[in-house]
Order: sequence, then structure tokens, then C-alpha cells
Amino acid sequence: MSVPMALLALLENQPSHGFALKRRYDQLLGQSGELRFGQVYSTLSRLERDGRIDGIGLEPGEGADRRVYAITPNGIHDLDQWLNEPHQPARRASELFAKVVLSLVSGRDANQILAVQRTVYLARMRELTAKRNVVDAIERLAGDLEIAHLEADLRWIELAGTRLAGVLQAASEAQP
Repeated sequence: MSVPMALLALLENQPSHGFALKRRYDQLLGQSGELRFGQVYSTLSRLERDGRIDGIGLEPGEGADRRVYAITPNGIHDLDQWLNEPHQPARRASELFAKVVLSLVSGRDANQILAVQRTVYLARMRELTAKRNVVDAIERLAGDLEIAHLEADLRWIELAGTRLAGVLQAASEAQP
């Protein structure tokens, strides 16, 4: 997730200060990870330094006044470029993969790890499915994406279980 691009996109709709940007980010994208206030303000500082945003004034806030930022034409250009650039799939070596491999190397039962993980994934899918009709469209989209990833992980778990069964059977047949 590109925090600078997310902040530029949020500023494109209307000028804002860091506190409001963080609140809006958390509301729209919070499921992708926590955004700390320090990260918001350091990113805004870099965006201003690089000419992507301008400080356009102050707004009274609780305590100190809050600096209001607006996106610049350079920021709009960079945001357009980023939005239109295809997202490249990341090579994903998950913790689950590492646990399966390391359990095999250490002589432990990898099938047990797969079974436990399958149970956890299915429970999370049920939870997300139950919430589908009571959340807004953005949360529903986020849930749909998470369900799609869980479904892919479950397919991998099934494949890994099948392959492990084949490996274990071949190993037992090779022993006298």
C-alpha cells in the first residue's frame, strides 16, 4: 500500500489536515494496516517538499492549529500515473508455507499445521460472510478481497495436503 498515493487521493477531493486524513485513511483503508500519526505527518512533509502538495493555511484544532494541505498539479499527475499503473502480483511466501516446510524439515506433522490453519481460515470466511449484508460497500469490497485470498489459501492447503500424502507414501514405500 502506498501511503503517499493514498494521501494524495484523499487530498484530491478536498484540502485537509493530517488528523482528518488519518481518520479518513483508517475509515477507508484501515483493514490493510495501521497508519500512525507520525507516518502521516512525515509523509505530508515529504509530499510538500517534493511539490506534490502545498500547505494552504491553518485550521483551528484542539490545542494547536492544524495545517491544511491541498494537492498540486504535480501531485495529481503522480496520482494519475500510480492509479493507472497495473499492480504487479507479489511473490508470496507466507508464514504458513514456512511453517509447513520447517515442520517437514524438523520431522513434525505438517498435516496437523494444515488442518489447524484450515479451521482458522474457514472460521474467518464465515465471519466475513455473515457481515456482508451489514457493512458499507467499501467494507464489503475489502471483505470480498479477503475471502478471495482465504479461498486461494484453502486451495493451497488442499494441494499441500495431497502432495504431502504422496511424499509420505513414497517415503514409506522406499523403506525396507
